[in-house]
Amino acid sequence: MNENQADSYLQSWQQQEELAEAMLPLIGRLYRKRGVVLYIYGRSLVHTSTIGILKAHRYSRQLEPRELSVQDTFPLLEVLSTMALDPAKVDLGKLTTAYLQTEDVSIEAFLKETLGTIMTGNGVLLSEPQDIVLYGFGRIGRLLSRILIERTGGGDKLRLRAVVVRKSSADDLRKRASLLRRDSVHGPFEGTITINEKANAIIANGNYIQVIHSDSPDAVDYTRYGIDNAIVVDNTGRWRDEAGLGLHLKSKGVGRVLLTAPGKGSIKNIVYGVNHHAIGRDKLLSAASCTTNAIVPVLKAINDEFPIENGHVETVHSYTNDQNLIDNIHSKERRGRSAPLNMVLTETGAARAVAKALPELEGKLTGNAIRVPTPNVSMAILNLNLEREMTKEALNTYLRNMSLHSDLKEQIDYKVSTELVSSDLVGSQHAGIVDAPATMVQNKRAVVYVWYDNEAGYSFQVMRVVREMAGMVYPYLPA
Repeated sequence: MNENQADSYLQSWQQQEELAEAMLPLIGRLYRKRGVVLYIYGRSLVHTSTIGILKAHRYSRQLEPRELSVQDTFPLLEVLSTMALDPAKVDLGKLTTAYLQTEDVSIEAFLKETLGTIMTGNGVLLSEPQDIVLYGFGRIGRLLSRILIERTGGGDKLRLRAVVVRKSSADDLRKRASLLRRDSVHGPFEGTITINEKANAIIANGNYIQVIHSDSPDAVDYTRYGIDNAIVVDNTGRWRDEAGLGLHLKSKGVGRVLLTAPGKGSIKNIVYGVNHHAIGRDKLLSAASCTTNAIVPVLKAINDEFPIENGHVETVHSYTNDQNLIDNIHSKERRGRSAPLNMVLTETGAARAVAKALPELEGKLTGNAIRVPTPNVSMAILNLNLEREMTKEALNTYLRNMSLHSDLKEQIDYKVSTELVSSDLVGSQHAGIVDAPATMVQNKRAVVYVWYDNEAGYSFQVMRVVREMAGMVYPYLPA
């Protein structure tokens, strides 16, 4: 390569950077002023960086014959930023690909035709912000905090008002804020965090979060803090049946409760994208488990097209906080052995839990789990016997299309790299990620490998349920 060729690559990159930098304020304005969240083939552009925008464009090469560039998308974004749009999720990548396939149509005319359903003049989804309370502040609680803070937008949507914890020490507030600020797996908090010791509150990116100390769900008067009709997200996993979880409803200011663990008894287990239409007006709901959320959308997609006769689900799961760092007594078999030093064979209820979201698969699946010495990102291996024969190519093509163009596109991601490993998927917003090169098919038997960030991917699923409960249902365009 000569010097002129090298210079041309650098100049091209600098031009792309300049356009991506120009996109940032337009993306931010659409989000804060209009409630419009922009994506490039499912990759969010909100609160991302210049490099993040360029990487999102680069990702499109895995899904389309022609890789998108910021030179392609910027003209559409410019016009979008001038339009009076209603709150929505808009995939700028898919819009641009569709526009590039049209002829003799202006960008403005194309966008008006394609996005006409969100140009009604209805500028808000909620008449007033919905109060959210997090009961518990562990791994899931802190991730939910980050998501809520990041998505405050103009402040007229979901508002994280409080977290409820048991007081751990005299400097409890400082330690809680520090854990929110720094995370060994998910990295530093994007923004600023301060504490108000007198008021016992954390202020994160302008969000005032009251820290309340309590030992029981029914012992808090939230109205004392100006909180009313709140959705309480219980991420302790301690109270899982109607009697226990229902204690929250005895506290003043609580409207509804969502559990971030499998619910017992009559409590509905919701996997967003699959059975969220069953939420209704129930006061007590469960967002099921991380594994259930990872496998159910993929199982539904496969079963809809290639009916499943039976199968086995094996999960290779990162160790969790209920295991021991070193060998010690534990209530469950094998889990007492050192989590960082062992693979630990254990049970999982995920296969049985599938039937709560997909009744048509009741009794058809078995399951087991192996806990492994990694802190995050797990895998489910779906070993399925199907009613009819297919090929690896046909199954993968179908799953790819489901990840791009179906109602499960927020739940199912699709990867084609043969170099993919677990740490590459930390922070994934999808419930499960199909590893396409690993798919195996022999006649009617298929083995599908599904990765999932058992912390972040699950937390985003929880937030989708919360939005549904609050009546914040975003249309996703283009259809």
